[in-house]
Amino acid sequence: METVAEQKSSVQKRRITQTVVYLLLLMALMVLGVFYRITQPRILSTHELRANGAILFDNPRIIEDFRLQDEKGQAFTQAELTGHWTLLFLGFTHCPDICPTTLAKLAEVHKNLQPDIATQTRVILLSVDPARDTPEKLAEYVHYFNPEFIGLTGDFRQIMALTQNLNGVFQKVVQGDDYTVDHTANLILINPEGHYQGFIQPPFELARLTTVLESIVSTYY
Repeated sequence: METVAEQKSSVQKRRITQTVVYLLLLMALMVLGVFYRITQPRILSTHELRANGAILFDNPRIIEDFRLQDEKGQAFTQAELTGHWTLLFLGFTHCPDICPTTLAKLAEVHKNLQPDIATQTRVILLSVDPARDTPEKLAEYVHYFNPEFIGLTGDFRQIMALTQNLNGVFQKVVQGDDYTVDHTANLILINPEGHYQGFIQPPFELARLTTVLESIVSTYY
């Protein structure tokens, strides 16, 4: 039979054990809380988004219907823009610097996005040089940077109408016997409803662009 001293000692041991278990659980919860906060996208205010080059409209703008071809030669219309976020960039395969640099950066960003956000985000290169950019040429070009990237080409009037709808501009510039095309360098942001949500201005830096995209996608309702 336990003595009073032994009973007190036993109670003290149980209390110490309970205290240790409680402290361990508390530490585990704190670690999980820190881990959760670290892994969640940083939510930027409107002011912070603007400071990082992202301009979002209070009222997203309707994109009028269009009909183009993707890099697989299949029809691509406004309906294809719904159900996910789209980063659309004006460019062309003969572009000497801005286009390949931007697409390479977007490939980095896409790999750096959190997996659930990456699956919700598509990248499209809209050719402003349809005379030279066939679907086959676009496929070779955009898939070099990422096999999931999409290239669009087609009728010049359809391309012009779409770029104007998205506040984009481009202009053919003759250079001797050849030519180049000057164009808007912004990233055009299209929301899951298929509406023009805003744009992101260069320069495009990996960490900054990743944070901006994750914040926008995470807070969209």
